Amino acid sequence: AVIGSVAAVVTLLVPLIVGLGIRESLAEGADAAALAGADVAAGIAPGIPCETAARLAAANGVALEACAVDGLVVTVRTDRQFLGLKLDATATAGPPGAVSN
Repeated sequence: AVIGSVAAVVTLLVPLIVGLGIRESLAEGADAAALAGADVAAGIAPGIPCETAARLAAANGVALEACAVDGLVVTVRTDRQFLGLKLDATATAGPPGAVSN
């Protein structure tokens, strides 16, 4: 009975732990995409902000769901499916003082 209980708890915890790891990588992908888009918006890097953000999101294994440019500030939302659930993360980047949290 004890072994069965432990096995049941482990079976429930493993997907949760994996999901939390995926959520963290999703947030990191959103951060990288927003920073890259903001670099383009500020003229530091060439290109189009949302296209650059989409490429960086894809390189990090996440899909760019939305991208908005407001002057030098870029906000992105990324998502990924896990066990039939849609996980998402949002990040905003821009020059110092231009982004409020």
